[in-house]
Amino acid sequence: MSREDKIYIAGHNGLVGSAILKNLRTKGYSNFICKNHLELDLTNQSDVLEFFAKEKPDYVFLAAAKVGGIVANNTYRASFIYENMMIQNNVIHASYLNRVKKLLFLGSTCIYPKEALQPMPEDCLLTDVLEYTNEPYAIAKIAGIKTCESYNIQYGTNYIAVMPTNLYGPNDNFDLEKSHVLPALLRKIYLSKMLHEEKWPLIVDDMDKRPVENISGKASQEEIRAALSKYGILPNRVEIWGTGKPLREFLWSEEMADACVFIMENVNFEDLKPQGTEIRNTHINVGTGSEISIKALAELIAGITGFEGDFYFNDKKPDGTMRKLTDVRKLNSLGWKHKMDIETGIDKLYKWYINN
Repeated sequence: MSREDKIYIAGHNGLVGSAILKNLRTKGYSNFICKNHLELDLTNQSDVLEFFAKEKPDYVFLAAAKVGGIVANNTYRASFIYENMMIQNNVIHASYLNRVKKLLFLGSTCIYPKEALQPMPEDCLLTDVLEYTNEPYAIAKIAGIKTCESYNIQYGTNYIAVMPTNLYGPNDNFDLEKSHVLPALLRKIYLSKMLHEEKWPLIVDDMDKRPVENISGKASQEEIRAALSKYGILPNRVEIWGTGKPLREFLWSEEMADACVFIMENVNFEDLKPQGTEIRNTHINVGTGSEISIKALAELIAGITGFEGDFYFNDKKPDGTMRKLTDVRKLNSLGWKHKMDIETGIDKLYKWYINN
């Protein structure tokens, strides 16, 4: 990429998209196209085709997606498979029609089988059944990988798919119903601590910025307590779904962005093609290669936030996949490796959260 090339970041307001935009600006890129959902509905094919025909981007980061935690994935199954497949199909096909030089598609490590070999290498894709709770989302992302590969094979395009592990960082989603485990835990622990300390101005401020089921800071204390209690948030007591035993890998979102920009600048599809006649599994895992249990994660957040309450692990709720550790040897061999540990990352996220 040259500094003058026109770059479209789909999902530039999201966790990864905003970090990619920040990273590119730091590196001196300045010719960006950014449209929010109200300005461009990526599920609408005619709107997407019109946008690409008018703007003619040179490079595309496809970071837009419908995302959420285990509750949202399992509840809105049709929405997750339909919306994600529409978004990626429209953007990838429009990129081909308008001669985009290179596209980077962001998937997810939930594409791998529930009982995958650990750590999970790229070659274990489609070797067994998926985790049921996020199967529709995973299938959509698998389709995205295969769409990129297929367009590369048939049309000679240069589309690369990256599979990030669990991400967290600035501009994360802290919605208690739809967020992923780390931001959800951080917010629940923070609000439990505030309830215990009866710091109502801070609770009101938090609820105004991020209402819980339409309950904002303008509601009565009784209504706020009831809304938080529904999500297991009590004074100095937090409910956590599952046993706390599942292991998860976490990567700081700004490091994910750095990996994406590195790949866009330095790696091409030709570098990823295997030897032989069958072209499969050209996607790249992006992660740290290290993991932590949900229980240990909760305790780590408690230590950083000063929470001294109790955790109740509700084993009647699903754990999800017990282990999801990525094999990052391909990425490391290409020349990129993460730097930030989980302790530093959570401390940075907590400071960002209380200031935003």
